[in-house]
Amino acid sequence: MHSSSRATPIVMLLICVICWGSVFPISKILLHSISGLSLLMWRFLIAIACVIVYLIVQRKPWPSLRWSQYLILAALGVLGVGGFNLALYEGLPYTEATNGALIMALSPLVTSIAAAALARRWLSIQQWISLLIGLTGVTLVITNGDVIALLQHGINQGDLLIAGGMLCWAAFTIASQRVNHWLSPVPFTLVTMTAGWLAVSFYGLVIRQVHPWEELQLMTHTNLLQILHISVFGSVVAYLFWIQGVKAIGAASASMFFNLVPVSAALIAVAMGEQLSAIQVTGIAIAIAGLSLPSLIRYLWSRRHRDAVQL
Repeated sequence: MHSSSRATPIVMLLICVICWGSVFPISKILLHSISGLSLLMWRFLIAIACVIVYLIVQRKPWPSLRWSQYLILAALGVLGVGGFNLALYEGLPYTEATNGALIMALSPLVTSIAAAALARRWLSIQQWISLLIGLTGVTLVITNGDVIALLQHGINQGDLLIAGGMLCWAAFTIASQRVNHWLSPVPFTLVTMTAGWLAVSFYGLVIRQVHPWEELQLMTHTNLLQILHISVFGSVVAYLFWIQGVKAIGAASASMFFNLVPVSAALIAVAMGEQLSAIQVTGIAIAIAGLSLPSLIRYLWSRRHRDAVQL
């Protein structure tokens, strides 16, 4: 493989990390000017339109599915897209953007643990170590080093909501592995994203009675560009680049890049004016080390095996 062909997926994954990381601090700023529900409606409406355009340009035929299959996909979309993002945007006003990104970074590890539990098999020692290290780092960040305050007052409401969203995403990931062969990744994204958007829109318009159009009209041009950014880059470009990166270098190697999302979010948040304490920086470093451990071991093992085969 030429160096340029090796570099391309790495560059795409790094862009993906930056796009996903930017969603947290930019969304937190936007939530000062627009409700979370309205922001979600506009974000995914724009993203859905972009995916439709992409599919039209690609001219790929749509597979034939039964109504029962569409209902299952819709339920997954309500859980993974609607539930996850609703919890995220309801929680961000009450916590730091860096906290939200770090809690979400636990998703791959929590997913693997839940999958092991459902399969009734024990976790490996490295998974337990990774979990303990990761949780230690996350605890330092969300308590800012004051663990006693956590015991006395409990976890911040925003962190709890985002943790609930992370669990929704983990459940979505596990369930989608059983049905994602029905559709290729981009159509699968379109169906589940549309279902999640419809669920959030119904909840916002009918139950909470928000006014997304009126709120949008009151926003500045900068805010509108920020919405466009998280819609196009944070929801479409990042996902498409992630698919290509995983296809090129494999899921195990690509997952190491996912662990950089909290770092990206923290750096962007600092650039946008958010202050990080030394305890938070230390906690982020510990959490990233723990989260990266399984991926790093898998990568080193696969590389060692590949080198042995070549010999």
